[in-house]
Amino acid sequence: MKNVTITVDDPDLEWARVEAARRGTSVSRLVGSFIAEMRRRDDAYLRAYEAWKSDTRTWVSDGSPYPTREQTYVRGGQA
Repeated sequence: MKNVTITVDDPDLEWARVEAARRGTSVSRLVGSFIAEMRRRDDAYLRAYEAWKSDTRTWVSDGSPYPTREQTYVRGGQA
């Protein structure tokens, strides 16, 4: 693990101290877990995006017409 020096505005540092105390951890660990969570979210987004880009499915009709809006959505309580 590496140490890092950061610059934080006083109100933000006060919030971080209170939040860290509320969670039973240190400000250092709070910042570290925040960075790790940002990285996990970014990685998950990129994986989902790459999966979407590589999706080769096509949505092609077999020649029959697509259903109408009325056929797709039941209106007026009719089944």
